Amino acid sequence: MLRFLSIRHLAVIDQLELEFEPGLNVLTGETGAGKSILVGAVGLLVGGRASAELVRTGEDTAAVEAIFDTPAGGEVIIRREVSAQGRSRASVNGALATSASLRELCGDLVDLHGQHDHQLLLDPAAHLDLLDEFAAVSAERAAVAAAFAALQEVRAERERLLTGEREKAARADFLSFQLTEIERAAPKSGEDEDLAATRQVLANADKLQRLCADAYDTLYEGDQAALSALGNVWKTVGDLAALDGRFAPYLDARAAVKSQLEDLAFFLRSYAAAIDTSPARLQEVEDRLALLERLKKKHGPSLDDVVRKGEQIRRELHDIEQATERAAALDAALERTRQEYVVAAGALSQKRRAAATEFSRALEKSLADLAMTRTRCEVRFVAAEAESRWSERGIEEGEFYISPNPGEDLKPLVRIASGGELSRVMLALKTLASTDAPGKTLIFDEVDAGIGGAVADVVGARLQRLGEAFQVLCITHLPQIAACAATHYRIVKRISGGRTVTDVARVEGAEREEELARMIGGADISAAVRASAREMLAARSGRERSVPRANRDVSPQSQRSKRSRN
Repeated sequence: MLRFLSIRHLAVIDQLELEFEPGLNVLTGETGAGKSILVGAVGLLVGGRASAELVRTGEDTAAVEAIFDTPAGGEVIIRREVSAQGRSRASVNGALATSASLRELCGDLVDLHGQHDHQLLLDPAAHLDLLDEFAAVSAERAAVAAAFAALQEVRAERERLLTGEREKAARADFLSFQLTEIERAAPKSGEDEDLAATRQVLANADKLQRLCADAYDTLYEGDQAALSALGNVWKTVGDLAALDGRFAPYLDARAAVKSQLEDLAFFLRSYAAAIDTSPARLQEVEDRLALLERLKKKHGPSLDDVVRKGEQIRRELHDIEQATERAAALDAALERTRQEYVVAAGALSQKRRAAATEFSRALEKSLADLAMTRTRCEVRFVAAEAESRWSERGIEEGEFYISPNPGEDLKPLVRIASGGELSRVMLALKTLASTDAPGKTLIFDEVDAGIGGAVADVVGARLQRLGEAFQVLCITHLPQIAACAATHYRIVKRISGGRTVTDVARVEGAEREEELARMIGGADISAAVRASAREMLAARSGRERSVPRANRDVSPQSQRSKRSRN
């Protein structure tokens, strides 16, 4: 629902802030007062084309900002700026957005109807959605969508598997070469790190042997070996312990210290003896490390990655070898899912076509009530014979055809020229079938074009009832429609400081009666005209209270419920 709208420096609007209410909101004013500029402002927010002509003369930038309440209970803040050079910038909740993303987001928030901004009607792909809503076939649509998704999944897997035989053979040769290279090397996890440590030892073999020999000699075999000298130390400590017991613990550790030093001495001797000082061994390690590095560059970066790559290649080669058997299984699965889809789509098509005639008659009746008498309507189907044209909507395409003038052939709805006729068709469709979520904002411009009298009463009542399920914003010149609104705004154009300025104000009570009187009698407002306006408001208010809700509920949801029960 559109809760707040702010406009700055857009055409004849200098500064404007509006808060809208749920239900039916009407905007009225003299011709040329700027009513359609408000619709244009919302059009910018939903991704409409921006141009420099929209910027108010003398200003650098025009800005439109709106706050929408979402069905989930949150809010979305959308802002669009247009510079005097024609450049445009948009944001959603403070983050920059493109015009395409605005159209995608706002498609769930706003529908503009009139002045040829009929997104839903101008998209033939959406016509089947409206018909299906009318026919109450959501379960069948879900079954078709699920069957189509299953079919697509099997088809995609089969296409991935059954590539050309030449391509498979070339791929198998390449994989076999890679696998042979890895298997010949037979790398082991962590082997490169162990070899790097071994290379460090072999490269410093002479130095290591010399250091070990020096340490062994100093510790064990030299003339002044540490172990021999330590014997004299322990003797002295024994004499000290006899005089002072505090030396006794150190004397008790004598055996452990001696054992550790002897172990170190023997390790030094054996370590030095075990070092392979031959250049051949060092070269062998260097060659092995070079081989592993080449494998890591091809399949790495780590040796673990190389090992995993080998396992992956084995699996892929196995899949290629088993492709024939897998292809046969997929062919069977493809045929099964194809038949399941055709059965589900056929059931949907049968119910859809059965409802199409009823839908056309109901639309004709509804349009007749809206001053489009003798209008003929028809839903035409085109079978999607090629499997490539199947979709989650089924095995057919559908489009609304209409002839608003007797004697004229039925033509696609998208080719109707009149914005007023399109607005009334959309108004009729909204009360027959709607794919919109409750609370969505529907904006009608020129819905009253070419009508008056009793027909205007019907249009007003229809908009009023539509406001029970959606927020409706309607620009109108007819008092019969304006009187049906829950909220009424008056648009006035005036001259201030030599500049044209458009103001919008909410009118209630006496001000609203005065605005309705102006719409009825023009500039010459008599007491009788004011009385007529007062009676019109009272009559519509009384009618709303007097009609039980069960009798006046014409929302698409209630109609679907009735058709389901029938």
